[in-house]
Amino acid sequence: MNKELLIEYSIFTPKKSTLSEGTKNGNGNMIVSGLVQACDKPNANKRIYPYDTLRSQVDLYIKGPIAENRALGELDHPETSVVNLKNVSHNILKLFWDGKNLFGDIEILPTPSGNILRQLFANNITVGISSRAMGTVSPIGEGLVQVEDDLELICWDFVSTPSTFGAYVRPVSGINESYAPSANQNRYGKANRMVSDIICSMSGVCCIN
Repeated sequence: MNKELLIEYSIFTPKKSTLSEGTKNGNGNMIVSGLVQACDKPNANKRIYPYDTLRSQVDLYIKGPIAENRALGELDHPETSVVNLKNVSHNILKLFWDGKNLFGDIEILPTPSGNILRQLFANNITVGISSRAMGTVSPIGEGLVQVEDDLELICWDFVSTPSTFGAYVRPVSGINESYAPSANQNRYGKANRMVSDIICSMSGVCCIN
């Protein structure tokens, strides 16, 4: 069975203390803390994440992206399995459990998207938090499905509240299809790049594509 992109949405309610001016890291960036995901109970998409399955993935995420200071996420609701750096808004500093609820300390970065997110928090605007993962699910009755142990966490994103509560599932094959330009388009593209390089070398004015 092919893995699907699993996107889960929930409201993010930061602890009020983390929105104070004093709650910043060494470089002055805002830190927010709150619930990021729960397990062993149906979520809004009628999916159940078993505790052992999610726990093992969180452990890997802590040892990998968090330890390496690259636990990045985006602002808004991407539908791919790739974290787009130009949309990055935050970095997860810490994940920790309280029973079967997963909480996180999250640094808001001074990027264009991060600046927007910081202002939303500063003005008490409600935002959501959305996990992205690859995995398969199995029906377990009563309209519910269980996430299997082939789960692979990607990241957590901050998103606006959607008009329809829930998240999206996209097959991998639909995500990873790439666009193959025709031979003529390739030829014209090379010609354009050559012209741009010539203009750049002669005039010192370069166009960045």
